[in-house]
Amino acid sequence: MATAKAVGVCLLGSTGSIGLSTLDVIARHPQRFRVIALTANSSVDKLAAQCVQFQPRYAVMADADAADQLALVLKQSAPDVQVLSGTDGLQTVAGHEAVDFVMAAIVGAAGLLPSLEAARTGKRVLLANKEALVMSGGLFMQAVRDSRAILLPVDSEHNAILQCLPDNYVAGAAPAGVRNIMLTASGGPFRNLPVSQLSAVTPEQACAHPTWDMGRKISVDSATMMNKGLEVIEAGWLFGLPMENITVVLHRQSLVHSLVEYKDGSVLAQMGNPDMRIPISHALGWPERIESGARRLDLMAVESMQFEAPDKAHYPCLELATSAWCSGGTAPAILNAANEVAVQAFLDERIAFTAIAQVVEQALEQCAVHIADRLDTILADDALARAVANECIDSGKVRVAQ
Repeated sequence: MATAKAVGVCLLGSTGSIGLSTLDVIARHPQRFRVIALTANSSVDKLAAQCVQFQPRYAVMADADAADQLALVLKQSAPDVQVLSGTDGLQTVAGHEAVDFVMAAIVGAAGLLPSLEAARTGKRVLLANKEALVMSGGLFMQAVRDSRAILLPVDSEHNAILQCLPDNYVAGAAPAGVRNIMLTASGGPFRNLPVSQLSAVTPEQACAHPTWDMGRKISVDSATMMNKGLEVIEAGWLFGLPMENITVVLHRQSLVHSLVEYKDGSVLAQMGNPDMRIPISHALGWPERIESGARRLDLMAVESMQFEAPDKAHYPCLELATSAWCSGGTAPAILNAANEVAVQAFLDERIAFTAIAQVVEQALEQCAVHIADRLDTILADDALARAVANECIDSGKVRVAQ
């Protein structure tokens, strides 16, 4: 019997938490997957170690100086790896003919162009970069349809929804019989903290997520629940449902990762321990199920599960995100850009935690919204929103860090 050819994988963002989990799953199936390309922003040592282990054809650094350093390191340890750099390098590997699957795990707007290239070239796109749909949902979904790419969400919530949908689900089309989808949220590390005390929290506290091990930016987004707001927008594009059919539910235990309510009254939920290797392995193996390495869920050890509505006063970013989605056009791109600037300013201890929402709100008020039918329009509004957000921070119009 002939041995099946190994699937070629490009991993965009291999040194982040999603990237590390993806490589862990891939290493468990060496006959099934072949790493073609690994990419990182500036973590030379981490990417070099991954190149030595997985021996990809290509390694890409977003930062050109870091790429030069990587090339010197790999000259001795992995001389066959070709080093590329910048957005051009990322797009080259995302669309490479040897690549079958693209794990899109670059955080933020930086992941848009290579993720879009993967969609345009008909890959199986394992989407962990929600900003691609938040910024350019219409263009991205059209690229998927035109190229007949396979789009599979990797965010735990959206992957959970996918697992609860009928087998004939088509990305971007409203699934038959579905009344509502419910995205679960942990509420972050400050869910029990009074609103009056939120302005004093530190970056270290914000990054200490109670259940998930994530990067700093995403951890802050989880604390503000902007992450969930972006996921609502992403869910609208992925599952073809309007805002009124997408609900956010606080679920502190992070065992139910999302739910789908059908018109007949049935509610299907996907459960599992909070381990990103579960949705990653699902997307890599789909429609098969493959070993993930995750610890099995022991239902006998689950004492209780709670579900509640999020408090709007506690999470103003969630309201801002849903408002931007309702506004349409480039409003979500403006929202995302301003949030990225504000979160970085908070991590740099330049503004208070509560100022993140203030910066985003001012950007949404000051930036004109345009039809999001051209990539250059989207990128221009993204740049303008960043400029407005930076001006807002530099001018001292928001609460500064204590």
